[in-house]
Amino acid sequence: MIEREACETLSVRRQCELLELNRSSFYYGPVPVSAEDQAVMDKIDEIYTQWPFYGARRMSLELKGLGLPVGRKRTGSLMRLMGLEAVFPQRNLSKPHPDHPVYPYLLREVEVTRSNQVWSMDITYMKLKKGFVYLAAVIDWKSRYVLSWKISNTLTPDFCVEALKEALEYGTPEIFNTDQGSQFTSDEFLRTLKNRGIQISMDGRGRALDNIFVERLWRSVKYENIYLKGYETIPEAEAGLREYFEFYNTERRHQSLGYKTPWRVYSGLEVGQNQNLAA
Repeated sequence: MIEREACETLSVRRQCELLELNRSSFYYGPVPVSAEDQAVMDKIDEIYTQWPFYGARRMSLELKGLGLPVGRKRTGSLMRLMGLEAVFPQRNLSKPHPDHPVYPYLLREVEVTRSNQVWSMDITYMKLKKGFVYLAAVIDWKSRYVLSWKISNTLTPDFCVEALKEALEYGTPEIFNTDQGSQFTSDEFLRTLKNRGIQISMDGRGRALDNIFVERLWRSVKYENIYLKGYETIPEAEAGLREYFEFYNTERRHQSLGYKTPWRVYSGLEVGQNQNLAA
C-alpha cells in the first residue's frame, strides 16, 4: 500500500481496488490480545481444528498435557472470545440472538447430486502474529467449491452479508445452510436469501457435523496455509488466502471428488479428470 503522503492523487479506495483488498483491511487491524493469551488461543485453535467436539473441560486437559497450565474457566473464556462455545459437544462460532428466528435443518437424509443444490457458510477463528481475525466462507456442497470468503475483526453480520452477496453472483442455490449464529439470523442476511427464493436450513443445536463440508474446509485451509504462513497483517492474510483459495478451487484435487478439482465439478467439466491418477 502506498503511503498517503507519497501519493495525493491515488485514493485509498482506488489502491484497495487495484490490490483487490477490502478497505476495512486497510483501516482496521486484528483483535489485540496479550502474548500469553495469544499463544494459548492459537493452540486451542489447532486442537479444535483437529477435534471440533472438544469443550472447555477436555480442551483444558489437552492444554495441560502440552505443558500449558490453563484451567477450565480460563479455557472457556478464551474459547468464547474466539467464538467457540464451551459446551460439549457443540461447535458454534457465532451465538444465537434470542430475538432472531431459527429455521429447521433441511438436509438430513438429503442426497446432494448437483452443484448449486446446497450451499453453506461458516465462520472460523484465524490467528495472526499479533492478534486474530475471523474468516467466513461460502461453499458449494456437491463440488466443495469456495464461492466467496471474507475476513473481519468483528463478528457483526455485515461481512457475512457481503460474502453471501458475492457468492450469489455465481447463481442461486436451492438450500442455504448455516449454524444458528446471530450473523446468519440477522434481518439483512435472511432477507437476502428470501429475496432469491432460497430455502433456509440451520444446524441443530449441538450438531457440529451438520455443516461437515465447511468444517473440512477449515481443516484444509489452516493446515495447508494459515499455520504454515504465519500471517502478520490483515492485508497480508487476504493476499495469501486469495492465492490459496484459487489453488484450492482450481488445482487441488480432492479424493472425495474422484481426484477432480472443485472448479471442474462445480462447472460440470468432470470428464477424464481421474485418469492415470494414483489412488
